[in-house]
Amino acid sequence: MKYLLFNEGTSNLKYKEEFDSVKETFENNAVVNVKDIDYKEFLSKLNPEDEAILFGGDGTLNYFINAVDGYEIKNNIYLYPLGTGNDFYFDICGNEAKHAVLINEYIKDLPYVYVNGMKRKFINGIGFGIDGYCCEVGDQLKAKSDKPVNYASIAIKGLLFHYKKLKAKVVVDGKEYNYKDVWLAPTMKGRYYGGGMMVAPEQDRKDEERLVSSVVFRGKSRIGTLIVFPSIFKGEHVKHKKMIYIFKGKEVEVTFDHPTALQIDGETVLNVTTYKVTI
Repeated sequence: MKYLLFNEGTSNLKYKEEFDSVKETFENNAVVNVKDIDYKEFLSKLNPEDEAILFGGDGTLNYFINAVDGYEIKNNIYLYPLGTGNDFYFDICGNEAKHAVLINEYIKDLPYVYVNGMKRKFINGIGFGIDGYCCEVGDQLKAKSDKPVNYASIAIKGLLFHYKKLKAKVVVDGKEYNYKDVWLAPTMKGRYYGGGMMVAPEQDRKDEERLVSSVVFRGKSRIGTLIVFPSIFKGEHVKHKKMIYIFKGKEVEVTFDHPTALQIDGETVLNVTTYKVTI
């Protein structure tokens, strides 16, 4: 049996319509509403040959990996990308036509982030800086309107006017680095976040050592930073060696000189001064 895990309580009409258009392509299926599901209990009742398919994006996947934390998954788990952000799918499948992709190997041994008294697994990355700010503003706009949020517009306005660059202390495997004029300081398990930003182009989520990449994007000038910023979508920002610094390690701690928003696989956490990642 193929269990199609679908959020029937969502207000996203596009998500519902796309699910309805593809669900019949899966033979021998049963639709399961995940709104109030206990994933561990659900998986424990499956037969060995049963398979489960998650329908959603990065937020859906993040919720799932944390809900099953500590549980040994024995069945095949797939993801069918139906999210507003599909950075995980894009990272492993590129521009392939949408299809259900087996994710068991990708959801093992994931890193944890510790922030504001919370411990969470993540599968793509932790955004800290203007990326977190964009999520914060985007959440505010979603609360006021059903119109799609233009994150690129938020980022441009933030770079030009609203967002204040920071001082950052970055500690990677015990080595400390200090920077001024910091716009971004994410830590990545995959290459992409933010709807297609290739912030860590050399990061390998299947790396045997399970290393993560800590990235610092700094720039004194707002205009100069804005000129370089779009190159992050192709990973070409790394050519700017005086602005971009990348470290790989097993333990990362980032501290800013004043609070700002942070995002975990696209989910916003407000008023953050420091976060720590361990594998």
